[in-house]
Amino acid sequence: MIYLDYAAATPVRKEVQKAIDEVSLYFANPGSIHDEGLKTRDLLESSRRKIKKMLNAPAGKIIFTSSGTESVNLAIKGVAFVNKEKGNHIITSKVEHKAVLETCKYLEKEGFSITYLEVDNYGRVDPAEVEKAITPRTILISIMYANNEVGTIQPLKEIAAVARNKKVVFHTDACQAGYLDLDLQKLGVDLLTLNSNKIYGPKGAGLLYVRAGIELQPLIHGGGQEFGLRCGTENVAAIVGFAKALELAQQEKDAENKRLEDLRNYFIAEVGNKISGVILNGHPTARLSNNVHLSFQEVDAGSLLLHLSLQGIYASAGSACTAHEITISHVLKAMNVSEALARGSIRFSLGKYTSKEDIDKTVKVLVQVVSSLRKAI
Repeated sequence: MIYLDYAAATPVRKEVQKAIDEVSLYFANPGSIHDEGLKTRDLLESSRRKIKKMLNAPAGKIIFTSSGTESVNLAIKGVAFVNKEKGNHIITSKVEHKAVLETCKYLEKEGFSITYLEVDNYGRVDPAEVEKAITPRTILISIMYANNEVGTIQPLKEIAAVARNKKVVFHTDACQAGYLDLDLQKLGVDLLTLNSNKIYGPKGAGLLYVRAGIELQPLIHGGGQEFGLRCGTENVAAIVGFAKALELAQQEKDAENKRLEDLRNYFIAEVGNKISGVILNGHPTARLSNNVHLSFQEVDAGSLLLHLSLQGIYASAGSACTAHEITISHVLKAMNVSEALARGSIRFSLGKYTSKEDIDKTVKVLVQVVSSLRKAI
């Protein structure tokens, strides 16, 4: 098996699994005041302190959630509803994850006004366009750190500076950025979403960083857990695993980014040299080290993925495949990629266990399959 879908989900690494196993004995509710509950509470709060230190966020809150999607919803709806008397305008971009876009669509039905910013052909947001879109009624800007489909990294610090200057709350979805710089004092964001299963941690764990002074309206009400902002008994074992995964990712980020960047560039060069009619999507340099998003001319993405899967190579479409049709990706549409190219788009995302031999075999199979599919037209 050659797994090249790390942007969708990563396996739990052995160090993380060991940390989870070690704390699984502590099953008591962290809200209980007896000794067993206090031991579990200590594991929870120890993980929170570790993450705050890793993110350089001494004064802010770390709110644990079940996923990146829940954290996004808490950030956007939380700011929107607590500030609805002040303003009703939110700014985002056309290339955000569906968690952001669908939340914004929901808020439009609730009377909020949303500006969906255009991007350039690389999928990047222009900070000047963010500034131009701000009105006296703007209460939130939400722009992702790095794109989950094409890997483009946004000029986050510049956008944060615009938001800070205009006194507008700024949220970023950083779920694909676990191996990037997450120093919150340098990034300058007010709210940041992360999840565990993109950095070799368990599913079912996410977080929202909330800068001191930022108010949110909770989405889930109950027993007052997570500072009253996300009620419900915390998944302590998953949170401990999440903290361990983030610790390892941040420790290894420089070396692992270099290794993956070399593999990524090798992959792109090999495909370009051996297959005609292939386009690289996303920014050529300001992109995630593990992302290779390619459009194959005169090839159907669904057919290509099926043939790769039959050979034990697992990637994903640059557009959303269903059993009956391929719907063109909203990200590629926003980047002005033609429909014909978009229908032949594949995302290969590399990871910790990807080797040069994996890339060589994948390229060899791609050469054969793409040639076969084109001849069948």
